[in-house]
Amino acid sequence: MAYENERRLAVEAVIEASRLCGEVQGALVSDVTLAKKDRSPVTVADYGAQALVSAQLAARFPNDPLVGEENAAQLREPDNAALMARVVEHAQALRPNMTDRDILEAIDRGTYAGGRQGRHWTLDPIDGTKGFLRGEQYAVALALIENGEPVVGVLGCPNLPLDLGMPDGPKGCVFVAVRGEGAFMRPLDTDAETPVAVSDVTDPARAAFCESVESGHSAHGDSAKVADLLGVTAAPVRIDSQCKYAAVAVGAASIYLRLPTRKDYEEKIWDHAAGWMVVNEAGGRVSDVYGRPLDFSLGRTLKSNKGVVASNGRIHDQVIAAVGKVLPPA
Repeated sequence: MAYENERRLAVEAVIEASRLCGEVQGALVSDVTLAKKDRSPVTVADYGAQALVSAQLAARFPNDPLVGEENAAQLREPDNAALMARVVEHAQALRPNMTDRDILEAIDRGTYAGGRQGRHWTLDPIDGTKGFLRGEQYAVALALIENGEPVVGVLGCPNLPLDLGMPDGPKGCVFVAVRGEGAFMRPLDTDAETPVAVSDVTDPARAAFCESVESGHSAHGDSAKVADLLGVTAAPVRIDSQCKYAAVAVGAASIYLRLPTRKDYEEKIWDHAAGWMVVNEAGGRVSDVYGRPLDFSLGRTLKSNKGVVASNGRIHDQVIAAVGKVLPPA
């Protein structure tokens, strides 16, 4: 099995980070923090999760740099001593031997610039911050990129139902994919993996599609126009985070649209690499809104791409054609 050690490490790291996020969510998110629009719980979880994952990567693959969403500059400011204390508390609950310095240094490993040469990891410690604060969907997303292309991807989805058709059923999933080896799902609390595959829908009118909850992340009005052109009548499923990629990978949705909201916005590689890997290995297809492959070789962003379209592959060209009628030319 290719990348066997990397796969094992990535799964272990994502599960540990997901547990930290769950503990932070249970301890710090409350009606009071929501009413005050207090983002400190997700900030604690972001930093804590990145510290744990980065520390594991440094121990097992010390020569692999990390493109992470966070750096520790804010935590080093004296005014943020209380925030730092909470990060340390939650990180040490899972790794008691980590010192304050260890935690700061682990977070700061995430400043690598990326690029097309060699290999590096990319991490979004909490993808879907507003979903996290609402107690809904978020993901811990980790991918290994080699010579500009993802080769291992792991998504931890702590609040996602094991069966998306049973929203009140057991929750907590991990999706894992390695190039050429398929995609798998396992519960957070067991190691029993099940292969996953995209839907077999060939008529776009029968396709379920999902998009971001937040209109700032995807142009909902344009998505509605695309759905109308495709003949889709079902209401869109709106899910935070890379859990949308998971929904496509298991066949619960056949289309994921992330349509641009600003001309100058560049998608971040950590927001898509793990999900891209899982959908591709589940038999689907991922491109930008113009049908171009996502290019992970250009640094920390997908600067040559605009937006994202993921599908079961069978209807991808039709979706891109419909998007092309709604959006301006590239």
